[in-house]
Amino acid sequence: MWLRLRQICLVAEKLAPVEEAVCEILGVKVCYRDSGVGKFGLENALFPIGNQFLEVVAPVEENTTGGRYLERRGGDGGYILVTQCDDHAVRRARVEELGVRVAYEGDRPEYGLMQLHPKDTGGTFLEIDEQRGPGAYDVDGPWNPAGPDWKAGQVLDRVGGIAAAEIQCDNPASTAKRWSEIVQIPLDEDSAGHALTLDNAVLRFIDITDGRPEGMSGIDVVTTDKEAVLTSAEDAGAVSGDSQIEICGMRINLV
Repeated sequence: MWLRLRQICLVAEKLAPVEEAVCEILGVKVCYRDSGVGKFGLENALFPIGNQFLEVVAPVEENTTGGRYLERRGGDGGYILVTQCDDHAVRRARVEELGVRVAYEGDRPEYGLMQLHPKDTGGTFLEIDEQRGPGAYDVDGPWNPAGPDWKAGQVLDRVGGIAAAEIQCDNPASTAKRWSEIVQIPLDEDSAGHALTLDNAVLRFIDITDGRPEGMSGIDVVTTDKEAVLTSAEDAGAVSGDSQIEICGMRINLV
């Protein structure tokens, strides 16, 4: 039974400027826009980062869940951490066993989705999904949220994957323990119990240092041309450290 980090979703007040920054700085392009998010009062864009995905959503209506999340966290930032599993029924049973509420779910022949309530997980929205059908479990296989032909939008000149995500918490130790119970992966002893290692990425649970509420605060992106990313980020005023940039309120560590 495995679990992979497959998608990071950010929420922005306006989509267009963030989309432009993602494309210009990371050197990627949009592979899909999901009209289905319109029922939630949102618009979106998805970008392949290697065989994983960065999604940006933005509200186009008043009083949306995404809009309320923006208000709660004080602006653009991380929203949903989406994982891919190989047995959705087992994951669903575990969530029920622990009494974790499901904020949104769907179960179709080609795709199973389960988004957990952050008040029961702590940190941020955790989503556990299963792709089904031919090639579904391949590391670069199909991914329903990214559309029918995501590889046509894959660009590997500057970035090649998402190696880690950081979730800032009021109590990193207890939040990490809760996520460990949910996903049934032991905590890393070397991290003082503040990290989980998935099949393709690490989840780090950290203290709040930026004055914002709990939420996903950063990701590590594997670079194939770090200098090009930093140069473009400098032109955009988005460099926040020697090997770090900031886009959409998210710290992006370049590794």
